[in-house]
Amino acid sequence: MLAERCAPFLPTGADVSQTFIGQAAPNRAYFLITYLTGLTMHWIKYRCVAVTDDAVYVLESSKTSGGAKPTALIATLPRQTRLGQVSGRWAPVTLVDEPHWVHRRFHSAVMSADREAGFA
Repeated sequence: MLAERCAPFLPTGADVSQTFIGQAAPNRAYFLITYLTGLTMHWIKYRCVAVTDDAVYVLESSKTSGGAKPTALIATLPRQTRLGQVSGRWAPVTLVDEPHWVHRRFHSAVMSADREAGFA
């Protein structure tokens, strides 16, 4: 489903192998404050990441969808980009020169993307 939502922003015929959602914020405490009160939501950026054989695409996503509805392509990274080691509930991943936090449910996609790029 997430791959289908990314398709309009990717090159025609791009075969998406992994997708995941990341959130960028000054630090992890913003997520807790947003969860409890919603007061810091405007500081959090939601990103959807689509990985293909050729590149890693970083897409801006709507806040109200929690990152599940991409709205624009903001960066194309080389496929050999290492996304990073992930562990714990929220793992830091650097995308577009800023830290993003990826929830545990997407860790397998991040690890699989790194394996396919040749990182152990």
